[in-house]
Amino acid sequence: MTERPSTPRQRPEAEAAPGEARAPRPVRPSGYRISGVQGHVITELGRAIVSGRFAPGELLPREPDLMAEFAASRPSLREALKVLAAKGLIEMRQKVGTRVRPRDLWNTFDSDVLAWHFGDGNGSAALRDTMMRDLIELRLMIEPAAAQLATGRATIEDLRRIRAALHAMEATSGDLTAYAHADVAFHMAVFAASHNVLLGSFAHLVADFLHLSFSIQQQALKADKSVEDDISQHRAVFEAITGGEGEGAARAMRDVILDGKDSLLAALK
Repeated sequence: MTERPSTPRQRPEAEAAPGEARAPRPVRPSGYRISGVQGHVITELGRAIVSGRFAPGELLPREPDLMAEFAASRPSLREALKVLAAKGLIEMRQKVGTRVRPRDLWNTFDSDVLAWHFGDGNGSAALRDTMMRDLIELRLMIEPAAAQLATGRATIEDLRRIRAALHAMEATSGDLTAYAHADVAFHMAVFAASHNVLLGSFAHLVADFLHLSFSIQQQALKADKSVEDDISQHRAVFEAITGGEGEGAARAMRDVILDGKDSLLAALK
């Protein structure tokens, strides 16, 4: 069966060496490379939709108008619209036109959609703050449970991966950009150690979002608390998992999220 052009294709990740934490790489969940005229249309029209210039339920301008605005050919415009449809932002119907979909149907975890939420434009700050608060609530519901599952399911290799991520955090405490990558690797390792397929898929889905969140909260880390305190809290999660203390692991993970929430909110002010 012929594969549709709009179907995302994922590349397998490189295998990490035993005991080595594999830092998540920025990826595009959509599977598309944005470049050229088509990329320009995707980016600018995507930003216009996310910023509210084209509101949910609203029809986009007709093709000739969009072609003129973005200096794009009809084929480039149509391919760009297909990409935005794959991201859940729009729906195209014959004899009706292209309509912006409701916001709750957007692929919010798509790295491009995330970038457009955090880019320039009217209302971007409000959208950013709302999304970050929603992420914190989601993490509080899911991550403590993942840590608790990991206490009874983690293999030796899982524990090595969590420990390696913790060591990476310690080694990069003076470089907050690298520290954010190591922080994501730690949480991804805990999700993996839960050995729950849905939780594992969720972790990869939100990896970019976590990195964005951690990068922002690092801005307030030095002012509000020391990096050492943050590492100590993550170490408590690891020790509870290795000790088979389910409730302790859940409680420690909840403390990590709530403390990170304080730093995140301080950075967003």
